[in-house]
Formats: sequence, structure tokens, C-alpha cells
Amino acid sequence: MTTDENRRKFVGTAAAATAAFTIVPRHALGGPGVVAPSDKITLAYIGIGTQGIREMLTLLAVPDIRIIAVCDPSQYATGYRDWSKDGLLRGVRRALEKPEWSPGGQETIPGGREAGKNIVETYYSSKRSGEKARGCTAYADFRELLDKEKDLNAVKVMTPDHLHAVISIAAMKKGKHVIMHKPISNRLKEAKRVIDTARERGVATHFMPWDSNGSMEPVMAWIKEGAIGTLREIHNWTNRPVWPQYATLPSDTPPVPRGFDWDLWLGPEADRPYHPNYTHMVFRGWYDFGGGSMADMGHYSLWTVFNALELSSPTSVEPMLSHECLLKDGVSTTIRNDFSFPSASAVRFKFPARGQRPPVDLIWYEGGFKPPTPEELEEDGKEFPAEGMMFVGDKGKIVSGFRVESPRLIPERRMRGYQAAETPRRRQREPGEISPGLRQWISACKGGQQSGGNFLNAWPISEAVNLYAVALRTRRKLLYDASTMTITNVAEANQYLAREYRKGWDPGSL
Repeated sequence: MTTDENRRKFVGTAAAATAAFTIVPRHALGGPGVVAPSDKITLAYIGIGTQGIREMLTLLAVPDIRIIAVCDPSQYATGYRDWSKDGLLRGVRRALEKPEWSPGGQETIPGGREAGKNIVETYYSSKRSGEKARGCTAYADFRELLDKEKDLNAVKVMTPDHLHAVISIAAMKKGKHVIMHKPISNRLKEAKRVIDTARERGVATHFMPWDSNGSMEPVMAWIKEGAIGTLREIHNWTNRPVWPQYATLPSDTPPVPRGFDWDLWLGPEADRPYHPNYTHMVFRGWYDFGGGSMADMGHYSLWTVFNALELSSPTSVEPMLSHECLLKDGVSTTIRNDFSFPSASAVRFKFPARGQRPPVDLIWYEGGFKPPTPEELEEDGKEFPAEGMMFVGDKGKIVSGFRVESPRLIPERRMRGYQAAETPRRRQREPGEISPGLRQWISACKGGQQSGGNFLNAWPISEAVNLYAVALRTRRKLLYDASTMTITNVAEANQYLAREYRKGWDPGSL
């Protein structure tokens, strides 16, 4: 699926498949772990942090899914951070229709497996009480969950980035369907391992950023018409990070919170003393635990661009990034930092020609960096917004919102004779209303076609996101050989393409 037109056709086909499969008996279905259309998908929810709970509230209302287990190394709602002090708490209370609901203790930000279990059981007992079903079991270790839950069909992975691959691979090896948040992995070769496992096991998979991708149709139509000449560059910028990026390693050693299994949270990563600045919400700023701002937001904006332009495997990746200094014995010293993402950066990818498309550069910006304001925008008396996208040809430019929404030729006079694209308003879904991607994944679990956002379609964007992190970590321009998945000019950079697993955590042994 390389165009949005194909994607729309796929959505229609999948929707039709969903309807058709509602009358197919179990014996007529094939493939590992297939769920009969008349049955509910039994699902384990792995990762009960703030975003996990936020998305759980929507999933609880889906009639085709029954959450039978939750899993998180954190037992209690201790130490969680969020984008507001009580926004998530109020959201839980609304969903449960219980204005006095509390995650426990004096905490106002929900999190942890006890809160997750309570939310699931409270919702089902009040909203879906007519269904005959067992309660919800809470686990600290996903490996124990996968061993004990014999009637489990699927898992949803909402953990920090460094755990995505080991959990999803372990689940798929047991024949479980998987739906997962971004990224596939924060290591390139590990991401490939996830995708290869999905292909080998044939389970239904869905990579959630697909649901939020915009449409490239208007931009591609203008490019094909020659409105900007030959496409040369794509620029995409975000206001992320909107969380602290730590330029130094923690020096203090606070106690591990009660009920928090630090060893399980570390998972495959090297042992180190516990510190809260590694965990909830801020994990994505560390190379070991997160994928940086591009892994956080680039999947939403760029996956549709990769599909439409058939971008695959850059030949080089060049970083431009901020640095931090400190005074050491009265002397200004630059901090040697290969452990956390910079506060601001830009990364240029060079993609070779493919078919009728000439070579093209993709430049990603974050932390306040943006491309220089072009003359065409100055003619309109405008500036770039905090987030956006721009397509640059040798005869003109197209600017749009971050997810390619509301594209327009600049300056405004260039729009004469062209119809501006209408952008559907983004709205909050009603309770029980699910995204097209989730609907397709449910259908795939019941024997239908894979969703457009299945793992097998996610390799090009996953490859780029992981190479971005390695370029920033090494602070070097990297030359990349896709056929061998190696960096050819900076030998030491190759160590960051894979993960060195702690004993017992290699996916091959799970």
C-alpha cells in the first residue's frame, strides 16, 4: 500500500470483511490464534502508565474485546507524571461514572497495575454487567502472564520503548495477536526482529500510529501536476520534546518505591541504580529506554509520506544538534553525552531515486528548530507554526500542518487555479467508537485481512527512526548500507543498531 487511494480501498475491503466474518463458524477460520467472530477477543493490557490508562478507557467500551489481565512492574499509583495534575483522574471518574474514584492513597495521577485492575473490574461490573466473564488478573511480569493465561487471544503493549520488542516477540511466539504503540523498538535490528516474527507467526498485528496518519493525496496530486516542479526536500518539525531531557546522569540514589519492581522495569537493559528520572513519562529522553522525539511524533506525521513517496532505506543520515556545557574547576567543559537525546536537533536523511521519483532529502527538526522561513511565506506575511511540514520542489513549495493537514501552495497567489484540500476536523471519539485501524485489527484477529497498520508495513519508518537516534548518539554523519543493515563509515556506531541483552532477556529465550 503505497498511496492513500489504496489505503482507502483497503479500509473499505477490511470493513466489508468485518461484516462478512460475523457469520463464519470457528472451524472455517485458519491461522494461529484465530478468534471466532461470535467470541470476544480476550486481551491482556501490558503497561499501565498514564497513557496506558488513557487509552484503556476507550478500549473498555469496545464490545468485541474483553480485558482479562493487566500487567505492570509498578503495583501502586506512585510517582507518576502527566500533562496535567488531575486531567487523567477526572477522565477515569467520567468513564466509570464514579466522581469519588481514587487510584489509591493521596495520589492524583493514576498508574500501576492495581489501579488498572480496579478500573477494568469497576467498568465491567457497572457498564457490561450482563456479560458472563471472569474478573481481571494483575501481573508484575509479562512472562508469567503469558505462561498462566491459557485463554488469552491478544495483548496490547503500552510500556516504555525499550520493552516493546521483547514483549511483542514473546507474545507472538505464543500465537497471540498484538496491538502496540510506537515505536516498534528503539533498536533497528530489534525492530526487524519484531517484524520478522510477525511475518513468521502470521498473527494479527497493528501499529497504532497508522490510525493518526494524514492524507498525502492533495500533495501528491500537486506534485504530479508539476505545481512545484521536481520534489527535492521534505521538512517536518515538531515542538517536542515537551518533557525534561537530562544532560547528566543521576548522581543520587533514592530508594525504589514500594511495590515497584525495578529489575522488571529495566527488562533487557543493563543494570543501574533506580532513579525516577529514568521512568514514568521521561523515559523517552534516554537512548537506552526511549526513541526520542522522532519516535514519539514522527510516526504520526511521516508514515504516510514514506508510503506515498515509497521512501525506503536512506543512504546517509546527518545530525545537527545542541550540546550542554558545565564549569569544571573554573573551566568551561562540553559534556560528553551519549546517554540522552539533545534538547534540540535536526537530522537530514538522503533517500535514493526510486522508480520515477528522483533522489529526495528528508529533514526532521525538534526542540524549537525549524527550517528557515522561505521567501514565499514572507510574501504572505506569515511565519511557520510550532509544528508543520513543507515540501520543496525546484519550482515551488507546499506547506501544511504537522500531519499533512491543510496543505497549500505558497505564496497564496500560487493557489489560484488550485482547490484547497479540505481537512476533516479531528474530534474526540464517542464511547465505544473505535478507529478504523482498531476495527481492522479486530477483524484480523477473527480471520479477516491484516490492518493497513500491521507490523509488516512499518519497516521503512522504523528503520529511519532508529537511524536518527544512532546519528544523534554518535554526533556523526552516517553512511548506511541497507542490504547488510550496517553503518559503513563509523564502525563504532553499529553497536547502537542492536541491543545487548541482560541474561534471560534475549527474545530467543523468552
